[in-house]
Amino acid sequence: MKAGEGRIGRVFVIRLEDGDIVPDCLERFAAEKGIATGHVILIGGIGGGEVVAGPRKSDERPPDPMLLPVDGAHEVVGLGIIAADKDKKPVLHIHASLGRAGKTLTGCLRPGVSTWLVGEAIIYEITGVDVKRLHDKESGFDLMEV
Repeated sequence: MKAGEGRIGRVFVIRLEDGDIVPDCLERFAAEKGIATGHVILIGGIGGGEVVAGPRKSDERPPDPMLLPVDGAHEVVGLGIIAADKDKKPVLHIHASLGRAGKTLTGCLRPGVSTWLVGEAIIYEITGVDVKRLHDKESGFDLMEV
């Protein structure tokens, strides 16, 4: 395990609008505000897109992701971490559970999903800690390094 200690900086309350793409719009907001590291909470509605719902084979490197479509409006609750990449661009890694008609879909929103009607997010900026999201050749993922 690797760890770092930081402090809560600014706190942003954000309303996403119908059709906004997550994580793109939150990464763009973080870049505009100079947020290099942060914590994101997301609630609201998701209307379409795809989520990563695990690798096809758990022991395969790099993993072949299973992409599942989001069909129709779903409720969403998600948590994520913003960490800047090697070019200092904020990258959001966010996982969420989406529900509709008693069924739940859980996964990573990295491929992008669109907001349905409204999404509400809070970003807690974290300052005083050196965190980067760097490419890992073995996994093929951009992993957070502290």
